[in-house]
Amino acid sequence: METKTLRTKPASGPADDDSPSAATRALHERAQDLIPGGGHTYAKGDDQYPVTAPPLLERGAGSHVWDPDGREFIEYGSGLRAVTLGHGYPAVVDAAAREMARGLNFVRPSPLEVRCAEALLEWVPGAEMVKFAKNGSDVTTAAVKLARAYTGRDLVAICLDQPFFSTDDWFIGTTPMAAGIPAAIRDLTVGFHFNDLASVDEVFARYDGRIACCVLEAATATEPAPGFLEGLGERCRRGGALLILDEMITGFRWPGGTAQSHYGLRPDLSTFGKALANGFPLSALVGRREVMNLGGLHHDRARVFLLSTTHGAESASLAAGLATMEVYRSAPVLETLHARGERLRAGAEAATRRHGLNGSVQIAGRASNLIYITRDRDGHPSQAFRTLFMQEMIRRGVIGPSFVVNYSHTEADIDRTVAAIDETLAVYARALAEGVERYLVGRPVKPVMRGTN
Repeated sequence: METKTLRTKPASGPADDDSPSAATRALHERAQDLIPGGGHTYAKGDDQYPVTAPPLLERGAGSHVWDPDGREFIEYGSGLRAVTLGHGYPAVVDAAAREMARGLNFVRPSPLEVRCAEALLEWVPGAEMVKFAKNGSDVTTAAVKLARAYTGRDLVAICLDQPFFSTDDWFIGTTPMAAGIPAAIRDLTVGFHFNDLASVDEVFARYDGRIACCVLEAATATEPAPGFLEGLGERCRRGGALLILDEMITGFRWPGGTAQSHYGLRPDLSTFGKALANGFPLSALVGRREVMNLGGLHHDRARVFLLSTTHGAESASLAAGLATMEVYRSAPVLETLHARGERLRAGAEAATRRHGLNGSVQIAGRASNLIYITRDRDGHPSQAFRTLFMQEMIRRGVIGPSFVVNYSHTEADIDRTVAAIDETLAVYARALAEGVERYLVGRPVKPVMRGTN
């Protein structure tokens, strides 16, 4: 298939003559017929992107992706932040391919399970045992189950300010998409607020003796306030609850490789995925032996059905995970993610100043995990302006729901992205003055977590 040159279209109004082919549109419509939502991840759905976005992406190399028509884009947030090294990274692909040729799954454990467990534990001080699975939801729910079994308590306390922990009922029941989840299950999850120890105290006081665990990310776009994480850990110990740290995003993006290392935190259990295997399906629950061993054979307490999945330790993903961690050890991955992100942030913020949009478009988060926030003329967060921003970036050959970089983004990629941002902001400024509907093609994007379509 012919590959088209990366596009750098000027801001010339809402029409776009580089639309998908009839074959691609037909395939997209077929996906809608066959798959609820048209895909297998809500965050990739049509309602999350402008109508001008490529409806399908079929291949990637490094930091670039191509749609079925050969249209090329610089991509950010690759695989929901899972592809940290870049698409098709040779060392990872080669390791997985070699292992696939040796067989994927046996009736007894593979030595590779031990090697991958040892490699991961080197990154997580204080953790002593590992259980592998495929999805982040699998292992985070397993951590909750362990906490309930270990403490003999039923309530789970989650950080209410953080967007996602699991597809399972104990979490989804707290969101607007709670259809199908009984009230009895929803009532077993309570909440506290990030950087607010008073709210933690209130939860422990209100549900004295019932909190099995507190679940949170150490940081998102918001950094932990001094003393918050330490205070939360102390309150968990004092209240007899376990501290569960979700490192799906922070793992292998934060300095030192993990948020718990960076912030000096020692959770009882923590969960990893996404960057663990550069996009291959691999997640992990790690934690203290005393707690983790409840899911094993060598104790005299009630057995916990922790994780038992057919594909949890298939060898290709374990080999990919081991190779990915070896790259993190041998190459300046974390430093490069930070440097590229800082270059992108500096260029984007300079562009917002040039266009007088400091209060309208904000670049937020750690350099290795940047997001953008869009606001309307009144300063309120705006889905319509988010859609416009993505629409205009896509026209210029850049696609992404965020500005999360991977190791394969080059300085040239960043510079081209900054140039696209500059042109996009010129359109954004006109839309603020004249009305976003004048420039927006189609409907705005919507939040994933909403009660109705």
